[in-house]
Amino acid sequence: MNIPQLYYHFLQATGVSTDTRKIDQGNIFFALKGPNFNANDFASKALEIGASLVVVDEKRVVPENDNRFFLVEDVLLALQQLANYHRKQLTIPIIGLTGSNGKTTSKELLHAVLKRKYKTAATVGNLNNHIGVPLTILGIGKEVEIAIVEMGANKQGDIKELCDIAEPTHGFITNIGKAHLEGMGGPEGVLKTKTELFQHLRENKGTVFINSQDPILSNMAKRFGDPILYSAKGDFCEVTFVEADPFVKFRVEGQEGTYQSALIGAYNFGNIATALCVGKYFGVPMSAAVEAVIAYNPSNMRSQLLEKRSNLIILDAYNANPSSMEVAIKTFGEMTGRKYKMVILGDMYELGDSTVEEHSKLGELVSQYAFDKICLTGKHIQAALGKAPISTLYFPDPFSFRNWLQDSKLEDYMILIKGSRGMKLEGLVEFI
Repeated sequence: MNIPQLYYHFLQATGVSTDTRKIDQGNIFFALKGPNFNANDFASKALEIGASLVVVDEKRVVPENDNRFFLVEDVLLALQQLANYHRKQLTIPIIGLTGSNGKTTSKELLHAVLKRKYKTAATVGNLNNHIGVPLTILGIGKEVEIAIVEMGANKQGDIKELCDIAEPTHGFITNIGKAHLEGMGGPEGVLKTKTELFQHLRENKGTVFINSQDPILSNMAKRFGDPILYSAKGDFCEVTFVEADPFVKFRVEGQEGTYQSALIGAYNFGNIATALCVGKYFGVPMSAAVEAVIAYNPSNMRSQLLEKRSNLIILDAYNANPSSMEVAIKTFGEMTGRKYKMVILGDMYELGDSTVEEHSKLGELVSQYAFDKICLTGKHIQAALGKAPISTLYFPDPFSFRNWLQDSKLEDYMILIKGSRGMKLEGLVEFI
């Protein structure tokens, strides 16, 4: 594939797109294929909408003598190679991050901190896979001084593949827990996959940041050269956890007083500490970094606080895995602020052979707290009923749950809503 020639077209274009519903005038359209679609069939439509060039890998869709079609062997590979080619033209620091939980929150916090000093680019939303990372890299303009690239994984080797595309110079792992167990081959596979980022940085003389208060991460510090340690006393950056009831409060070396963030749950403390440490490393004044952290307000269904009548809703419906479910339930169990407490839990996906066992554990976990109402919805979470309190309510799907919610007319409740993205539990909010 002639990537340098394609790059010449890229430099003349207004950007790239992989979706005919989101094509700006002058974009290059990449005709990707999926299990249920073949965008080669929409190449002509993309040109009609305003694309300046379409990249295709099926000769049948290419008209004779139409230089607006760029024929390659594999469109996805061309997108990835183009992104890496663009990456090699950049001389800026690129911070890669991955982890089982907290990736997007960490990215958003760090972006807010670094923006206080630099023109910064960061992954949009959760475009963190084999398509999203190339799109993120190709979105880095010449004015950008530093970039943050979030990397997700469903199976072993995914992070290595993304590192080969993005070539990060710096990086950190938020944590290592139970996520995507089905594709990873169990917890050991998760550990191996996430540390592919650190392996890449070690091999390429990059900089590794490690939260020394995370036992799993700190245990591997010696394996990855001379990492920048943070969080504990004596580290490069000392950040102290004060409390989380429900908002995280913290102190920072060299700064007076205690600060309160808009993030709830002790599990978010690590995300805050990471943003402050990396910001300090890149020379952002600590006072400005702290201001950025305090000003950050989640609005993306990740521990998002909503008030409805007299009820306080914690909407954590963007994703769920056993690790994030455990910390969310434990954190919620210790919170105060309303007369009653209610948990609404949905299915966790991609757990493979561990599906029944991990959902059953949720039944044990919720039984340890005096929740006034426990509601479960979904196919897999039915396995929790055997160990959950006898008063637990079960609904096969969120739709069947809506009528009960609407009729209940809840008042003065603190409510946790958590489940995997595919459950779309945010749709329940309007019925509370």
